[in-house]
Amino acid sequence: MSKKKLFYIGFFVVLAVVFYFVLTLIIPGFGERKVNPVSYVLPFSFTNQDGKQVTEKDVEGKVYVAEYFFTTCKGICPDMNNNMRIVYDALKDENDFYILSHTSDPETDSVAQMKHYADSMKVDTKKWIFLTGRKDSLYNAARVSYTVDDPANNLLSIDDQFIHSQFWALVDRNGDVRKIYDGLKEKEVRQMIKDARKWLKKEAKKPL
Repeated sequence: MSKKKLFYIGFFVVLAVVFYFVLTLIIPGFGERKVNPVSYVLPFSFTNQDGKQVTEKDVEGKVYVAEYFFTTCKGICPDMNNNMRIVYDALKDENDFYILSHTSDPETDSVAQMKHYADSMKVDTKKWIFLTGRKDSLYNAARVSYTVDDPANNLLSIDDQFIHSQFWALVDRNGDVRKIYDGLKEKEVRQMIKDARKWLKKEAKKPL
């Protein structure tokens, strides 16, 4: 092949690369690989540490991470919420970012108990919200909406069930669960912070 042909091939390859790069700058989302969401958050209604109702409408158009824990846990929960504090410290100044910490033991974790726990964490509970409610509703959200617990654990009696999961769900502005993370692994926690920042830059899809 002649030098002239090589020159033209090289020139057009560089031109194509530059053109593609420019498109990624001027067209939001251009060139990104489309990844289907893990699941979609269904309507919910729980009670926060101040006794106020929190529904999906309160986080509509926001980015948030959902977790399950219980206040009397001596096992994984303290380590998990120490890692969640890393997330809180990194993203607390983002106007549209929230943390929803649901109890998996609502019989113990009353509003007063959740308030006591929230106060002990010394965080802004407008940004990091602690939720209690009906056990069946909490567990259904964990398994169907957030997929942080195996539905196979759903025994016949709700009284015999208990969720003890270290997994977190990252939810985008559209209410889509984008990814599940292991809240005990610092590498995944750091990755979730990066991913949350990415989703915060994206606008919610407008309804048809």
